[in-house]
Amino acid sequence: MTKRVAIFISGGGSNMVRLVEDMQAGGHAATPVLVLANDAEAGGLKKAAALGVPTAVVDHRPFKGDREAFQAALQAELDKVQPDILCLAGFMRVLTESFVAPWEGRMLNIHPSLLPKYKGLHTHARALAAGDAEHGCTVHLVTPALDDGPILGQARVPVFAGDTPDDLAARVLTQEHKLYPAVLRRFAAGEQARLDL
Repeated sequence: MTKRVAIFISGGGSNMVRLVEDMQAGGHAATPVLVLANDAEAGGLKKAAALGVPTAVVDHRPFKGDREAFQAALQAELDKVQPDILCLAGFMRVLTESFVAPWEGRMLNIHPSLLPKYKGLHTHARALAAGDAEHGCTVHLVTPALDDGPILGQARVPVFAGDTPDDLAARVLTQEHKLYPAVLRRFAAGEQARLDL
C-alpha cells in the first residue's frame, strides 16, 4: 500500500521539491498528499502547487504564542488528508510533545549538522567556529527533544579554509537534496537502517 506523505515547510521549500520529485519519479512506496506552510508567503507553496501537490497554510502569528492551539490547527489540516508519514523540510517552528508524540516513529526531519553535534540554529557558523574538518546534514526521526531522534541517515562535506557560513550552507544543501529523498524512499518501504552518503 502506498504511504501518504505530508511535508511541512516555512520558506522556499527546496528540500520539499526534491522529496516530491523523487516520489513522483516512480517506483516509490510513498506519494505526497499535502505541503503545509506556517507562512502564506513561503515560496515553497507555489512550487508545490506547480508540482500538483495540495497546499495549506496555518500561520503561527495569529496564535500569539499559543503553541497548543497552533498545533491543533496543524493537526486539523493533517486530519483532512490522513498522511502516514510527516516530513519536516525547513519548518521553523518548534513542535511540542503533545503534537510529536502521536507521530513518533512516523515523523522525519532534516537538520544541517552531523547530529548529535550542533542541535538548534546557526549550525554552519558553529562548525566553523569549532574548527571542524567536516560538516554535513542528518535525517532523523522526530522525538519531543529538539533534534534528538534516532538517526536515519547522514551526509558529510569537507570544510575548506576560508569557508564562510554561507559557503558551508550551500555545500550542505546540495547533500540535503540527495540524502532526504534517499532516506524517505527507504523509510516508506519499511527500511530504517542508517544510510550514510
